[in-house]
Amino acid sequence: MLRKDLLRVSRRGGYRPQFVAGDPDARRLAARLIGVHQGHVGERRAALDDAVTDLEREADDYKLVRGLASLLEREAAFETRAPVPPERARRVAFESAEAVGVAGDAEREAALARAADRLGVGPADIEASLYADRDANRVLAGFDPRWDPEELLVQYDLSLAQTALFDATEVRVRSTDPKALVSAAKRLGLLYDIRVREDEGPTDREVVLTGPDALFRRTRRYGTAFARLLRTVAATAGEWTLEADIDDRGREYLLELSDGDVSVPGVEPLAEPAFDSGVEADFAARFRALDLDWDLTREPEPLRVGSRVMIPDFAFEYRHADFRVFFEVMGFWTPEYVEKKLGQLADVEDVELVVAVDESLGVGEEVAARDHRVVTYSGTVRVKEVVDVLREYEADLAAEVTAGLPAELVPDADVVAVEDLAAEHGVPTDALDDVAFPEHERLGGTFVRPEVLAAVGDDIEAGMAYGDAEDALADAGLTDASAALSALGYRVEWEGLGGGTVREKG
Repeated sequence: MLRKDLLRVSRRGGYRPQFVAGDPDARRLAARLIGVHQGHVGERRAALDDAVTDLEREADDYKLVRGLASLLEREAAFETRAPVPPERARRVAFESAEAVGVAGDAEREAALARAADRLGVGPADIEASLYADRDANRVLAGFDPRWDPEELLVQYDLSLAQTALFDATEVRVRSTDPKALVSAAKRLGLLYDIRVREDEGPTDREVVLTGPDALFRRTRRYGTAFARLLRTVAATAGEWTLEADIDDRGREYLLELSDGDVSVPGVEPLAEPAFDSGVEADFAARFRALDLDWDLTREPEPLRVGSRVMIPDFAFEYRHADFRVFFEVMGFWTPEYVEKKLGQLADVEDVELVVAVDESLGVGEEVAARDHRVVTYSGTVRVKEVVDVLREYEADLAAEVTAGLPAELVPDADVVAVEDLAAEHGVPTDALDDVAFPEHERLGGTFVRPEVLAAVGDDIEAGMAYGDAEDALADAGLTDASAALSALGYRVEWEGLGGGTVREKG
């Protein structure tokens, strides 16, 4: 973004940023500004500012010069260079001046000499150090721009459009990748909605975003995030169009942009983080640690809600049946946003939806009245409450899931893991509790033929090291050593943390 006072727009027939990419005069100006910065490496900032001011006087539009220079300044490294740290030089010089009683040039020189003597340097060093840390006196230590002149113009156009969007009350974006756009909006903490449009465009999905100027109190943080979204759109969306309602000091204008207006010069697209809020990230981490029969998917496919769509925060997919439960975390934004979310939830049909509602909203009953399951939270979503809801779904699915499971199973393998056998038949592991295994014995998480267990038992004897016994059992495919040893009539006598010895059960 640029500073608001550097915004250049035309208000004739709309609201149009004055883009410069492709303009040969602007390209020459960009090249001169880059050269001016490169030529002032090692000099004070004041000298660089004077050179830029000279270009402003020559140019047709001083705002363009200042805008380009402000972008280049971000690529410049300034540092304070002084024989004595400026704060120390000032402190000693002021103390010396107080002792001398400065009234004119002679007394000033005496004070500087006194300060120099105290610090073991020359008076000229004190003079050079006094105000070396002031912005105008800092030295341009390095300048390594990321852009050539044409790329600088492209970056300028992007920054100009971002600045214009800071005054938007609503923005409507259609792109060939609406899901990526929604992910970016959520990550940046922007308020959004999704509508379906039937007219011509890159897609029929239109992402509608509430702009910073529409909030109760405009915040720079939100406005900056809103502007950053444009960079993501320009970098990743391919074909896209954007319409924005602009509040320009009380007057309404329409800003229209497309992929032909704005792009990102040689910058990799902003990486998408896994989650857009701490509440969601915390919930996902704790849920996945439970290793349940549900796979958690973030931002699944959109759900149709009347003439619009919504993308829930998560979906729980049951591993043993074609069944999905959507999950939405409803936090606090604005009353209008909450009301809009309630409207979306009312129109979601023919899907299973669980909604986690922030207790501060006080709308849990309204959500439940829309035939959705509700869990409330404060600070963090309680995973147990969500799991309890999923368990209820599992109970309803039990008959369907186990319908094809026989009452008796005879696995071909001598040793087979319970998890592998359950996966083979497409059922949860606890579904095997009600199945008979006439030729196998269950040892913890493994089914084993008794003769195999007996054979490996010949290699186990009391007094042997637990590690050796564990290796012998593992060679036979028995990974649950404790359960196997117990079935063979042994126990383990542990010896601190260093290991154990196999003993017969008493």
